[in-house]
Amino acid sequence: MKLYSFSPFGYEGALVSIEVDLRRGIPAIDIVGLADGAVKESRERMQAAIRNSGFDFPAERVLISLSPADLKKEGAGFDLPIALGVLFANAGEEAAGRYNFMDEAVLVMGELELSGNIRPIKGVHAAVSTAAACGIMHCIVPLQNAQEAMEVKGVKVYGADCLGNAFAALTDSACFEAKERDLSEDSDSLPEGCDNVDGVYFPQLSPGYEFGEIKGQSKLKRALLLSAAGGHNLIAVGSPGCGKTMAIQKFPAINPLLTIDEAQSVTRIWSLAGLIKPNEPLIRIPPFRIPHQTATVEGICGGGPNCRPGEISLAHNGVLFLDEAAEFRTSVLQMLRVPLERGGITLSRAGRTTVYPANFQLLMAVNPCPCGVYGSKTKVCLCSLKSVEQYWKKFSAPLLDRIDIRIFVDNEVDKRDEEKEALVTTAQMRKGIARAINVQRKRQGIKNSRLMPQDIAEFCSLSEEGEKILEKAVNRYGFSARAIASCLKIARTIADVDGFENIGIEQLNEAIEYRKLCNGMVPEF
Repeated sequence: MKLYSFSPFGYEGALVSIEVDLRRGIPAIDIVGLADGAVKESRERMQAAIRNSGFDFPAERVLISLSPADLKKEGAGFDLPIALGVLFANAGEEAAGRYNFMDEAVLVMGELELSGNIRPIKGVHAAVSTAAACGIMHCIVPLQNAQEAMEVKGVKVYGADCLGNAFAALTDSACFEAKERDLSEDSDSLPEGCDNVDGVYFPQLSPGYEFGEIKGQSKLKRALLLSAAGGHNLIAVGSPGCGKTMAIQKFPAINPLLTIDEAQSVTRIWSLAGLIKPNEPLIRIPPFRIPHQTATVEGICGGGPNCRPGEISLAHNGVLFLDEAAEFRTSVLQMLRVPLERGGITLSRAGRTTVYPANFQLLMAVNPCPCGVYGSKTKVCLCSLKSVEQYWKKFSAPLLDRIDIRIFVDNEVDKRDEEKEALVTTAQMRKGIARAINVQRKRQGIKNSRLMPQDIAEFCSLSEEGEKILEKAVNRYGFSARAIASCLKIARTIADVDGFENIGIEQLNEAIEYRKLCNGMVPEF
């Protein structure tokens, strides 16, 4: 039998082989293999746990080898595999036959208390998925992490609550359990109370997430609907108090649940970050991250000695919402450009490199100027033209060029419009989004915002009149090649939401309206 553990680093991490040798000499415990302080301290925890669990600790000199030897080992998750390795070595060949240990390789992770009980740890999902990729299909993890580990397909898991039970599991492969899966939908992993709208699942509608509570703002609601339906990035510009932040914070209510494949990578990242609650199954609700304006570049993109995930990776397959986006550091805003384009980020630390997925949807709320009333019909802006230019230069044209939907949120709402638009509810918005999602899943399996150039040419074709309208918009607003592609993808989403097979003139004109705002440094209102 071969025991393995897991050393996290970045998104990938590495499996670590646990070897124990007993030899003559003064009783002592030696650990080799670039172990950090937490791993070295496991000698004391492991020794006390073995004795308090009713086992005899070997009276010989104990050598514990963690390989590969040139890989730094960190964390308290090595306690349990080291303790099981010592017990296995102490059993000897004769006792090993009596115990009838398993022949398969086993992944073991867990932190030991002095009493022998096992504490939960982070990174279990990442460890188990890495082990499964290497052909190790049996895992012993803390009981609180068992549900997390079972979400990896095909792996047999034993959730141990104490050292004695973990050791007994090495002699009985029947105690390992694998999750039975419904390949069609995996309904047992869906969050409790989720809503099924025409085959598309949405989170349960909680108080405070009803769009019908927003009076007026029909354009903003429509923009958010299209953003959720097609996965488009969005920036909402408006005066303080106009409701742009409140509306965007309701966005999770109209964002469909993740598919099984999408949820696996999200669960792995959140597991590495230690954000998964005990006994929490696969994460199916899309992340919605709202970092503070004081966030650093490392906090947003990730980093540190172990290359921990940043906000853009924690928002993978979900949403990154930057409220008061102009208050973020310029360096933070500019570093978003490459991840938005690639859907991932490469981090390098001390000669090691890791690649985190960062396929996130960017939503931003921003004031039109430093004082916040530029473009208002009833208030006077006190900012100079230069200060407004400086304000918008923080975003830069390349960043704004990657934002598909741009909308100005008016603070003065017509009373008649307010009464009319109060009828637009979350349930009604979900209907259009579900219609568009079903069409996109049948067409390409990806959202319209991720269509490649060849896909745009195939699925976003225009009539002759539409080509002329788009050409006029290019000449008038100075659209770049990316802006043209963005207009076509937005128009495709509008057609999908409204139930049209082809892109019509109305859909194209609406897409151009969403795209033209903020096309220069200073928006024109």
